[in-house]
Amino acid sequence: MSDSGQVAGSGAKPAPKSKYDYSKGPAPLNINLTWCKACNICIALCPTQVFEPDRDGKPVLARANDCIQCAICWQHCPDFAITSNYK
Repeated sequence: MSDSGQVAGSGAKPAPKSKYDYSKGPAPLNINLTWCKACNICIALCPTQVFEPDRDGKPVLARANDCIQCAICWQHCPDFAITSNYK
Protein backbone atom coordinates (compact mmCIF):
# COMPACT_ATOMS: atom_id res chain seq x y z
CA MET A 1 0.00 0.00 0.00
CA SER A 2 1.32 3.48 -0.87
CA ASP A 3 1.37 6.56 1.37
CA SER A 4 -1.83 7.84 -0.26
CA GLY A 5 -3.76 4.79 0.87
CA GLN A 6 -4.11 3.35 -2.65
CA VAL A 7 -3.03 -0.12 -3.49
CA ALA A 8 -0.07 -0.09 -5.86
CA GLY A 9 -0.76 -1.63 -9.25
CA SER A 10 -4.53 -1.26 -8.90
CA GLY A 11 -4.97 -0.09 -12.50
CA ALA A 12 -3.97 2.33 -15.18
CA LYS A 13 -4.10 6.06 -14.58
CA PRO A 14 -7.29 7.49 -16.15
CA ALA A 15 -6.96 10.00 -18.98
CA PRO A 16 -7.28 13.62 -17.86
CA LYS A 17 -10.66 15.32 -18.39
CA SER A 18 -11.01 18.54 -20.35
CA LYS A 19 -11.86 21.64 -18.36
CA TYR A 20 -13.18 23.36 -21.50
CA ASP A 21 -16.74 23.26 -22.83
CA TYR A 22 -16.51 23.08 -26.60
CA SER A 23 -20.26 22.70 -27.18
CA LYS A 24 -20.94 26.46 -27.47
CA GLY A 25 -17.79 27.67 -29.17
CA PRO A 26 -15.41 26.79 -31.95
CA ALA A 27 -13.55 23.51 -32.16
CA PRO A 28 -10.63 23.30 -29.75
CA LEU A 29 -8.00 23.21 -32.50
CA ASN A 30 -7.46 24.41 -36.05
CA ILE A 31 -5.51 22.17 -38.39
CA ASN A 32 -4.16 23.81 -41.52
CA LEU A 33 -4.20 20.83 -43.86
CA THR A 34 -2.35 22.79 -46.54
CA TRP A 35 0.66 23.16 -44.25
CA CYS A 36 0.39 19.67 -42.69
CA LYS A 37 2.76 17.09 -44.19
CA ALA A 38 1.13 14.14 -42.38
CA CYS A 39 4.08 13.38 -40.12
CA ASN A 40 1.55 12.20 -37.47
CA ILE A 41 3.62 13.51 -34.56
CA CYS A 42 0.44 15.08 -33.17
CA ILE A 43 -1.38 11.76 -33.36
CA ALA A 44 1.44 9.94 -31.62
CA LEU A 45 1.94 12.48 -28.82
CA CYS A 46 -1.66 13.39 -27.93
CA PRO A 47 -2.33 12.09 -24.38
CA THR A 48 -6.10 11.88 -24.94
CA GLN A 49 -6.07 10.49 -28.51
CA VAL A 50 -7.99 13.41 -29.99
CA PHE A 51 -6.73 12.83 -33.55
CA GLU A 52 -7.29 10.16 -36.17
CA PRO A 53 -5.56 10.10 -39.54
CA ASP A 54 -7.70 10.71 -42.63
CA ARG A 55 -7.20 8.76 -45.85
CA ASP A 56 -4.21 10.96 -46.71
CA GLY A 57 -2.68 10.40 -43.26
CA LYS A 58 -3.39 13.92 -42.10
CA PRO A 59 -4.90 14.43 -38.64
CA VAL A 60 -8.57 15.17 -38.10
CA LEU A 61 -10.28 15.99 -34.81
CA ALA A 62 -12.00 12.68 -34.14
CA ARG A 63 -12.66 13.28 -30.43
CA ALA A 64 -12.61 17.06 -30.04
CA ASN A 65 -14.36 17.01 -26.66
CA ASP A 66 -11.43 15.08 -25.20
CA CYS A 67 -8.93 17.86 -25.98
CA ILE A 68 -7.40 19.19 -22.76
CA GLN A 69 -5.45 22.07 -24.40
CA CYS A 70 -2.17 20.55 -23.25
CA ALA A 71 -0.35 22.24 -26.17
CA ILE A 72 1.71 19.17 -27.04
CA CYS A 73 0.35 18.93 -30.60
CA TRP A 74 0.87 22.53 -31.65
CA GLN A 75 4.22 22.88 -29.90
CA HIS A 76 5.62 19.76 -31.59
CA CYS A 77 4.11 20.28 -35.04
CA PRO A 78 7.09 20.90 -37.34
CA ASP A 79 4.83 22.59 -39.91
CA PHE A 80 3.06 24.94 -37.44
CA ALA A 81 -0.18 23.55 -38.86
CA ILE A 82 -2.04 23.26 -35.54
CA THR A 83 -3.30 26.20 -33.50
CA SER A 84 -5.61 26.46 -30.52
CA ASN A 85 -8.85 28.43 -30.50
CA TYR A 86 -8.71 28.72 -26.71
CA LYS A 87 -5.13 29.67 -25.84
